[in-house]
Amino acid sequence: MYNEVHRWMVRNARAVELALWRCYFENGDPRNVADALLAYQNEDGGFGHALEPDCWNPGSTPITTWTALKYMLSVGFTDMTHPAYQGVWRYLASGKDLEDYGWRFTVPQNDAYPRAPWWSYDEKSNQSNYPNVTVGLTAFILKYGEDAELIAAAKGYAGQLAALLVERASFGEALEGYDFLLEAMEANGMPVQAETWAILRQKQNASIGRDPAQWKNYVPRPSRFIHNVNSPLYIGNESIVQAEVEYLKGTRQPGGVWPITWTWFDMMERYGREFAISENWWKGLVAIENMLFLKAFDKGE
Repeated sequence: MYNEVHRWMVRNARAVELALWRCYFENGDPRNVADALLAYQNEDGGFGHALEPDCWNPGSTPITTWTALKYMLSVGFTDMTHPAYQGVWRYLASGKDLEDYGWRFTVPQNDAYPRAPWWSYDEKSNQSNYPNVTVGLTAFILKYGEDAELIAAAKGYAGQLAALLVERASFGEALEGYDFLLEAMEANGMPVQAETWAILRQKQNASIGRDPAQWKNYVPRPSRFIHNVNSPLYIGNESIVQAEVEYLKGTRQPGGVWPITWTWFDMMERYGREFAISENWWKGLVAIENMLFLKAFDKGE
């Protein structure tokens, strides 16, 4: 399986995904991930140019900038002197697309370019989905920031986001980033109540899809929150984790990788050709995620 997926990656993946692959599976240099990201960075320091494959806006957006940060942090590259990070600090300090509630989830410029429908500009969507990007950017500032004004603003957002975790009944993608946020708050002298951690675990656990028959749809699988045996949610979820191992082994396309579980829906008629390209980019990212999960849990038993 590894050899077949590796060949697919070498033949199909973009430079940034290939750099991630090599870091995770071939002892690659994490700096190569940051170097590859420079191709997507703009003069204002933010990121665009379809680094987020479903949004082809070349301009800087909060979500694409957070995507770049996730890639670097995921491989342990934290050299803040690197141009990629230096640019991000400049972008964040500028206040671009920063509102009273946090960073915008969608921006007006998105509408001029091929995109998935959820990236069309919608201020109502921003009011609901801003945690999906604000959680991560806030945590990043708290953990690595040096600008006092930026840190003070991040502390304000962090307090609001922690309260929102307790108050809001359901969450989307933001639940993945809350571990990073709560840890960064504690490291910055902002105590987090044990109840808040417990609520996070309960909501993460409740969001996992328990029916493997539904995993062919865009449903959170155990791998969304459980990455190894030391993950807080692993105990008690051993059987569903093993079910995902078997599911992944059975759904990989022959000689290749895994299909993605979404399309651009009503944008397909207009942007079908672009989606086909985006789909291939996503397959590289999904392959990395799935192989990391299999590496952690598939013992060949």
